[in-house]
Amino acid sequence: MAHIHKEVWIEADPDSVWSALRDWGALHERLVPGFVTETRLDGEDRIVTFFNGAVAREVLVDSDDGARRLAWSVVDGPYSHHNGVAQVLPVEDGCRFVWTADLLPDEAAAATAEMMERGVRTAKETLERPAA
Repeated sequence: MAHIHKEVWIEADPDSVWSALRDWGALHERLVPGFVTETRLDGEDRIVTFFNGAVAREVLVDSDDGARRLAWSVVDGPYSHHNGVAQVLPVEDGCRFVWTADLLPDEAAAATAEMMERGVRTAKETLERPAA
């Protein structure tokens, strides 16, 4: 099973970053606009459309306000198994945004790692932007 770990320092209030991350239906507006072009809720699931046209159904596994941690699984997409976790960790002058994924098949790891790298860069750019 492949394990991918991406993290970035974000110069923003951890509570603001967590607010954007935990907003399950607004991924394309608040956290990673442009990287995700559409998020549509279907019951408790979300259907996510990425910049490259890829579409995935994601099931929310856990949202922990105390730990600022969100866990989900891609259940309709390119994986036979997927577990993703994103967490906001306070540090001086901002926070660390950590995104990990465990997935099968292993052959999907390289492309997924590239997507995740682009995703964390987009989150950083979005969340460090001054409020309009």
